[in-house]
Amino acid sequence: MILSLETFRKYRWQMVPAAGLTTAVRLPITSVMTETSDDILSRLPARLKEARRAQGLSLEAVANLSGVSRSMVSQIERGESSPTIATLWNLTRALQVDFAGLLDAPTGADRIEVLRDVETPVIDVRGEGCRIRILSPPEDAGGHEVYDIRFAANGALRSDPHTRGAREQLTVVEGRVEVTSGTRSETFETGDTARYAADVTHAIVAGVDGARVFLIVKAA
Repeated sequence: MILSLETFRKYRWQMVPAAGLTTAVRLPITSVMTETSDDILSRLPARLKEARRAQGLSLEAVANLSGVSRSMVSQIERGESSPTIATLWNLTRALQVDFAGLLDAPTGADRIEVLRDVETPVIDVRGEGCRIRILSPPEDAGGHEVYDIRFAANGALRSDPHTRGAREQLTVVEGRVEVTSGTRSETFETGDTARYAADVTHAIVAGVDGARVFLIVKAA
């Protein structure tokens, strides 16, 4: 199997980290009662949308996980519909977020967004011996994307041309890889960095001992 980056860009944010499906959700009745309904309702749309994007989920994926229709999820995110407690409960379970955290006031500059190792979206390209962890947030897709890629022995990642002017920067963390961009090829070892055109056919192929690289994809 040859993986096209263009192909998995289309579907990657619909993937759900399996480890998160059993996350418990706490319903803090007291915190809800201390605020007005208007305050809560005005905060929910943006918070729900933010939580969905942080998990890398599409509207369709949230609908499938929560049992809430896609159109209803979209209306809630746009502030056009007020969800019931039952609907909110289903959405928080699907989004793997704490109900209280969803309603807490934003903390501004001191806020740290956390994505644990088990929550990081992963694509396994078994036929090519390649495992890709997506480190950049969903909103950066198509602009500035960051990947942690691990190759088995002789593993490879082959890509069709990206958008005109796109470039990639690769740093070898472990092992040795051969990078091909168009008709040019070069070998890189641990600590080396490659910068090359990605608007042509290109590929990364590991050596017999496998490899690990960090890859940045930047649009023009």
